[in-house]
Amino acid sequence: MRHLPYFCRGQVVHGFGRGSKQLGIPTANFPEQVVDNLPADISTGIYYGWASVGSGDVHKMVMSIGWNPYYKNTKKSMETHIMHTFKEDFYGEILNVAIVGYLRPEKDFDSLESLISAIQGDIEEAKKQLDLPEHLKIKEDNFFQVSKSKTMNEH
Repeated sequence: MRHLPYFCRGQVVHGFGRGSKQLGIPTANFPEQVVDNLPADISTGIYYGWASVGSGDVHKMVMSIGWNPYYKNTKKSMETHIMHTFKEDFYGEILNVAIVGYLRPEKDFDSLESLISAIQGDIEEAKKQLDLPEHLKIKEDNFFQVSKSKTMNEH
């Protein structure tokens, strides 16, 4: 994973409609174009890092990259759970993310409860990792200081 940290941004699009409704864990979804531009060595799995919406504050996040085996997706996705409570949806806004580290591979679950439990564990582990000095400094990266109008992937 020599491409980490990996910085990208794109417009928030409607996902599968499961994050908030079924899981109680809202996610922001990137368009296919951003997913397709991921470097080949960023494998599917669960990652942690930093995210901001538009020119807003930078928050901790966890991200699932892949096929979501539990749901048997046919389309690869990048779903970001930002550890912050937003007052309203932000579809159409620009999501800026810095993927900092890898937590675990994707895996299938035998129940919705075990999937939710794993995600909660991922969130707790991500919070710990992001408090480390080498990860905290990425929160201050110039990438998060740019204008809202820029929407391309960057390294």
